[in-house]
Amino acid sequence: MSERGSFTVGAAAAGMAQSVASRRVAALERHLGGRLLERSARTAGLTPFGRDMLPLTRRLVELADRLEQEAETARDRPLRLAVPLTCSPAALARLIAEAHRAGIPLDPRPGAPAERADLVASGEVHGALLAVPPGEAEWRVPLGLAVADDPGGGPLWLDTLRPGRADRERRPRHVRVQPEDDVLHVRDPLARLGDAVGLRPAQVAVARTQAAAAADVLGRGDALLCSPGEAAELRLHWRALGESPGLARGFTLAAAQDADDDAARVRLACARALARCLGAAA
Repeated sequence: MSERGSFTVGAAAAGMAQSVASRRVAALERHLGGRLLERSARTAGLTPFGRDMLPLTRRLVELADRLEQEAETARDRPLRLAVPLTCSPAALARLIAEAHRAGIPLDPRPGAPAERADLVASGEVHGALLAVPPGEAEWRVPLGLAVADDPGGGPLWLDTLRPGRADRERRPRHVRVQPEDDVLHVRDPLARLGDAVGLRPAQVAVARTQAAAAADVLGRGDALLCSPGEAAELRLHWRALGESPGLARGFTLAAAQDADDDAARVRLACARALARCLGAAA
């Protein structure tokens, strides 16, 4: 008010009515126990007490403005979520859009199972979709075998990949395992099953990437361990695994320390989009 020379001009500059500005100044004077402004019919100037209070008052106004800016930045700061590498770009885009509609600026971070666990444990992400045994899972994704040529109806059996006597000089067909399934509760049962039906140890092999695994399916006649959704996206033919039709991935949403509320918001607002990303039933 003192810089503008009058209550009317000062109130207009502050975006409020003159009567409101006058009441607020009077209330502040009562709170501080001294008059801040000398009032006349046309002007308003600082009292000695007001001049003493002015530097700190300016500092408080600056801090209040900064507080608002910091609050806005904090509201817009992305919520980092570690997700499987198997989530397709289209599914991730829908997840981000659904989260934004719920007021959650989501930033997915794709990674392998061990990487996701490390990220959430270190607090580098707010939450992570962790690979867990299906019995402990919030989301369960069926796994089977996908091949390049349509095998007809019914499941695919591992024992059909067993090399025969005439195949000693030929490369046998492999089961390609993606990095997402390089976990104990998927990899080990599959390896034991391969041993039981007579596959060579090297016939069940972990690929570096999904693309590399799919290339071996298309170019070498191998089979890919994957979900039905992944097979459809890769234009492969998926069937349940005959010897183990219940083989599945399991996922749970884990929160970093002090980020339980963030994880709960994502779980509540984005349940369907999360299920689509993972390939689980929504």
